[in-house]
Amino acid sequence: MANQGAVTIERHIIEQQQDFPEATGDFSALLYDIAFAAKMISREVNKAGLVDILGLTGRENVQGEQVQKLDEFANEIIFKAMDHTGRLCCLASEEEDDIIPIPKEFKTGKYVLLHDPLDGSSNIDANVSIGTIFSIQRKISSGERGTIEDCLQPGSRQVAAGYIIYGSSTMLVYTAGKGVFGFTLDPSVGEFLLSHRDIKEPKRGKIYSCNEGNYNKWDDNLRRYIDYLKSDRNANGKPYKSRYIGSLVADFHRNLLYGGVFLYPADAASKNGKLRLLYEANPLAFIAEQAGGYASNGRERILDIQPESLHQRTPLIIGSYEDVKEAERFIAGEQE
Repeated sequence: MANQGAVTIERHIIEQQQDFPEATGDFSALLYDIAFAAKMISREVNKAGLVDILGLTGRENVQGEQVQKLDEFANEIIFKAMDHTGRLCCLASEEEDDIIPIPKEFKTGKYVLLHDPLDGSSNIDANVSIGTIFSIQRKISSGERGTIEDCLQPGSRQVAAGYIIYGSSTMLVYTAGKGVFGFTLDPSVGEFLLSHRDIKEPKRGKIYSCNEGNYNKWDDNLRRYIDYLKSDRNANGKPYKSRYIGSLVADFHRNLLYGGVFLYPADAASKNGKLRLLYEANPLAFIAEQAGGYASNGRERILDIQPESLHQRTPLIIGSYEDVKEAERFIAGEQE
């Protein structure tokens, strides 16, 4: 039986809406639509290995990556949960080449949803935690239906962002610009219940997360920074612990709760980085800053970058404020 004092995500969203007397309820309903889609995806992820949903579809996405069956399923679930509600003017997905229009038979709304339907899905066969990442922006174009202009807004204009992590439990973490809140799915009642109130990331952590297999591809300044973290010369006075899962949502979620720095920098093979600005870096950066952390591409704040294309890539350094700022100084050659 659920705790009688438990706060459902629906109740929490409604209570947050009360701070905005002019609100129509569309934004609150949109967040609840996302929570519903997350339950559907969680159900399938938890059945992986029992049904024919593991493995590849045989096609590549716009990123040139092999599409997993679960990627395709999650992408379709999110679209079907959103297309008919009248709350969105369009969507954009990491899995689709272009913006996703709302079908002509349905009304459109004043919000845009940008999402990575299933981040880290290549790890599902190994039972590693994976996730969904989303970003919500207001429509800025003048027409009835959304355009690419509505999608290519800097991250500082996001009205909400969040992620769902499918692990030992399913958690939804989101911010609407007034703190970061986490909800854990209680399968016995089928509801997301508030489990992490007003999450704050430590100003400095003790963990660093990166793929050190790329160490020889990094520039000298970045290698010096990693060596510094592994030494007793760092600000903590003892080596940072290396923790790297290889699933962005899982690595970010751990550091959000415990503190630390996650790095996916540019290297000799990917000058512009690998992670997607709109679908991964921007939403996680918004969450990090709302929790007291920071996100950078190594030289500037992620949320200040003006996107130029739907699938633009970026280096990403994200986590505890003092750690990320220190990384910036090393990359600029200002600290030895």
